[in-house]
Amino acid sequence: MKKNNFYENISKLNMAPLWEVLSNLVTPEPNTRTKSHIWYWKDTKNHVLDSGSIISAEQAERRVLILENPNMRGESRITDTLYAGLQLILPGEIAPSHRHTQSALRFVMHGDGAYTAVDGEKTIMRPGDFIITPSWTWHDHGNQSKEPMIWLDGLDIPMVNHFSSSFAEKLGESAQELKRLEGDSLARYGSGLLPVDHRLFENRASPVFSYPYERTKEALDKMKRADEWDKCHGLRLKYVNPSNGGHAIPTMATFMQLLPKSFSGSPYRSTDGTIYSVVEGSGETSIDDKVFHWSKGDIFVVPPWAKLKHTTKEESVLFSFSDRPVQELLGLFREKSYT
Repeated sequence: MKKNNFYENISKLNMAPLWEVLSNLVTPEPNTRTKSHIWYWKDTKNHVLDSGSIISAEQAERRVLILENPNMRGESRITDTLYAGLQLILPGEIAPSHRHTQSALRFVMHGDGAYTAVDGEKTIMRPGDFIITPSWTWHDHGNQSKEPMIWLDGLDIPMVNHFSSSFAEKLGESAQELKRLEGDSLARYGSGLLPVDHRLFENRASPVFSYPYERTKEALDKMKRADEWDKCHGLRLKYVNPSNGGHAIPTMATFMQLLPKSFSGSPYRSTDGTIYSVVEGSGETSIDDKVFHWSKGDIFVVPPWAKLKHTTKEESVLFSFSDRPVQELLGLFREKSYT
């Protein structure tokens, strides 16, 4: 039988020859559409603020400018598996309460005093704070301060949609009823203590909704006195679920790292595409030999298995997140340090 006739016959039965596509399915190294890119704060900030004159937070439900990867325009992806955007809440506004199966993180970049309410607890947002919204928890945002608030949103939307497991629901009210005092979750779970009746693995997400930057920076400053710097990452800490030691969000790893002045890191690569936000300082990151200069407020993305190298002009702090927990759980995560 001729090859073309054979292919036509099996095609009618919705079949196809593996040998024609095997090399594209099982690749020697990761094959990603994610492209390295940087969004400069000097360019993005004013556009985010201008969006406040285009639509209200209530009308938009979430007034966000999506950070689209250049290779995936129109797909609402910053990497193959993750979404990112910059959200704005103006003074006096409320972004109405809803919930969804996608997990979310907020990293505060501008302003001081807005809030996020998660499952009955309000958390005041300050620059550098890392705040989580676990899957299927009611959440709304509001701004009772006198200045606009901007934060980085990170969600596992592409990952959840890949599994066709997205659900969402609106509360029908602007703000949910508050059931606990502000700071309750941090006091209850984030002080080296746990309620005596806490069930260790009842919820894979952290019971702490807010990780204040003040505490994080204090930990980094104390650790740097030991002068034990990783050759690739400087001092890099992982945000954890204090009740079980796992990642704070089960689908997204989150990190904060301190790089000393004049740091010249060793190259490093890993299979988790990673989004970085510059909290303090200035420097540059080489991604597969392409150099991106950054300073406070800039956001850049490193594709999976791309070789990165950090260099600083001054002491710098970087926040980052990736899909590492899912890869670790499935036994897929790999990393390599060139030290």
